[in-house]
Formats: sequence, structure tokens, C-alpha cells
Amino acid sequence: MTPVHFIQQAQWREAPAAVRQQVKLSLMDLIAVAVAGRHTKLGSIAVEVAGQAFPGTIPILFRHNTASAAGAAMANGMIIDSVDAHDGFNLSKGHVGCPVVAAALPMAMQAQLSGEAFLTAMLIGYEIGARAAIAQHATVPDYHTSGSWGAVAASALGSRIVGLSELQTLHALGIAEYHGPRSQMMRCIDHPTMVKDGSGWGAMCGVTAVQFAAAGFSGAPAITVTEATEYWQDLGKRWYMLEQYYKPYPVCRWAQAPVEAALALQRQHRLAPQQIEHIRIESFHESIRLAVNDPVNTEQAQYSTSYPVAVALVKGDITPQSIGDHALTDPLINRLAKCIQMQEHPEANAAFPSTRLAKVAITLKSGETLYSDWHEPRWDHTNPPSAAELEQKYWNYTGDYLERQCAQSILNVVRNLENEPLSALGELIFKDTSMH
Repeated sequence: MTPVHFIQQAQWREAPAAVRQQVKLSLMDLIAVAVAGRHTKLGSIAVEVAGQAFPGTIPILFRHNTASAAGAAMANGMIIDSVDAHDGFNLSKGHVGCPVVAAALPMAMQAQLSGEAFLTAMLIGYEIGARAAIAQHATVPDYHTSGSWGAVAASALGSRIVGLSELQTLHALGIAEYHGPRSQMMRCIDHPTMVKDGSGWGAMCGVTAVQFAAAGFSGAPAITVTEATEYWQDLGKRWYMLEQYYKPYPVCRWAQAPVEAALALQRQHRLAPQQIEHIRIESFHESIRLAVNDPVNTEQAQYSTSYPVAVALVKGDITPQSIGDHALTDPLINRLAKCIQMQEHPEANAAFPSTRLAKVAITLKSGETLYSDWHEPRWDHTNPPSAAELEQKYWNYTGDYLERQCAQSILNVVRNLENEPLSALGELIFKDTSMH
């Protein structure tokens, strides 16, 4: 099946049951992250600028504000991306779900879709986005952010939502690929700021590409889709929806194997953080590049390896609040973060990106050194979280921000969304439901 045929012909009820279940779990997870992201400085700025630069009547996630469809897509993507806790895909070295949902929601609401049609669009976005990412990484030398191929995913699902013809769809994909934000990921790793993973810009670009194609604007070919054919031959057979990972912690995925290794040693030896003199982390090159050990804002804290490890050792967990702008002054956490040394390891490099490995050595004030085995992040697709674990994360992320009745209503609608109008969900997520 060609990509365009998949975009035009995919049917929700023909997808395997496990795939359909995973789409809804990812939607639940992304909504939870958006609830937390709605309270960040990044999210607030994105919402204000979207309304000013792209005025319109389309609602934005968990806000009273509105914008055009493209502006709402941009703001939604930035709100989700402001808390680095959303699902991801190892082979893309990035995140499919964030630009997909960010773009799908405003377009689907504007088109007054059913819940089933919206879920179908989401599924199309994940499957097209995953393959576009693999193709791009294989065919260009630079490592680009998720927004680059996220734009292609957004244009694919948008083409389905508005009913573009086969030729128009090809042009939409081409416009999105050509104009997608080819932002360099490692620049933000080395210098963390609010630009982050580019997902909001990618979602905005994908929505706009669909609008241009519908008006007759030409943009084909999308080289990663039409020419890199070896990455598309299993479309509709191999479901990359089932190969997404989830995040137990709201920090870069590359920091999460070191966190697991450190926590495992702490549990095994019942260590108090005050006993620790020095920590050495061995991992892959990209993880070592997350080098900020004294963050002054949440962007730096989320794109760090040492700081999240220190937070986990002191608090036993990492939450959005514990790496927020106003939570970065704990003297014990700061001492531990600064005593961490990071070292690149060839075995971890060889396993990346399909596997993210790390091991940790902790030297105690007594002089004893403790060594961990190799660890991977939790909740990879090879050892995924249960539905109950993801639901608990949903409650953890919404508990401080949403009234429980509202959070439960959102959960109920998501579980049964294929039998509901999308507006039933929109009534709950497109308004300011904050308790604060």
C-alpha cells in the first residue's frame, strides 16, 4: 500500500485491536502532559503569541484562548512539548505523538469530525510520521528535531481530515517536507532553551501545507515519502503505533536509563543521598551531551542527565513540579548534580538509537564504590507499561491541576471516543479547567 493510499483508505475498525487501544492510551498520555504543560512559562508564551500572530476561533488546549487552525496547532504542540514526558519512538530519536495530536485536534474540531474519524487521523499520523522520521534520518546527514518530519505527519493526517485528492495529498506532503522546520536537535541539547523539539512549528507547518494544497498550491515531491520507498513497504502491516515508548519521568529520554541505574543502586544498597560522594555515569554520546548540572530553568533541567539523576536520588521520583522553574534550588540535589561525571561508552553508542543504555558507579563518603549493571529506560515498547500504569501517570499529572470530576470525564470520553463525537472531548479539553 502506498503512503497516499494508506492516508486515504485507512479505516479505524480494520486496524488490529491492540493498535486501536494504543492510540487511545497515547491520547490519554498526551492530554495528561498537556495539562501540566499548560502551566509552564513556555506554554503561556506560545498561547499568547499564537493568538496575536494567527488570530482565529479555533480553541487551544486547556485555555480560553483561540487562534487559527495553524496557530492552535503550534500552541498545542508547544504546550505538550514544554513538559518532556510525552511518548516517543526510538528509531526517530524523537516524538511522533506531539505534532500529530497538536495538528489533528484543531483540524478535526474545525471539520466537526466524529471521534472515530479523529482517532483514524491520529493513527495515520503515527504511521506516516514514524516512517518519515526513519527515512529522513537515513537520507540526510543532520539530526533534525521532531518538527521536521512531524510536519509531514501533520500534513498526512490533515489531508485525510479535509478530504484532499490523491494529487493534492502528494502536494501537501511535499509542501510540509520542504518547509518543515529542519532545526538541529543537538544545538538545543548543548544549549537548552524553549525552542526544544520543534513539534509546535512542525504541527503549524503541516496544517498550513494542507491549506495551501487545498487551494491549488504545488509542492510535490516529498522525497522521504515518494523516493525512499524501502521505508514504506510494510505500511499497514507493521504497526509502529505499537513501537512507541512512554516516559515515566518528564525529562529527555536519553537521561532516563541513567536515572534507572542510579535508583537501582540506591534501592539495592538502601542509600541515603547524604552518603554519596561521587557518581560516574557511562552512556551513549547523545546522553553525555545533556551536560547541564546547574540548571536555572526547567528547559535546562529537562535537557540534562545529571540533574534528573540527582532529583531521583533525593526524591525517589521525578515529577513536573520537581524540575519546574521554581524547584531548582534544593542544596542537596544541586550538590549531587555537580558531583556527577559523565563518560561516553562504545557499547552504549553501538546500541543507540534502538536501545538506550547506561550504567552508574556511585562512590560513597566511606570510600566504597558501588557499580550498577547496564540499564535501559522504563516503558520501552519491548517492556511497555500496562494500561493501569499509564492511567496512574494520567492521574499523577492531572491531580494538581484538574478537578477530579473533570479529569475522570476526560478519561471516560477517551476510552469510548470511537463511539462519541469529537466535540464531547473538545468540551472538556478546550477550556481553562485549572484549579489554580
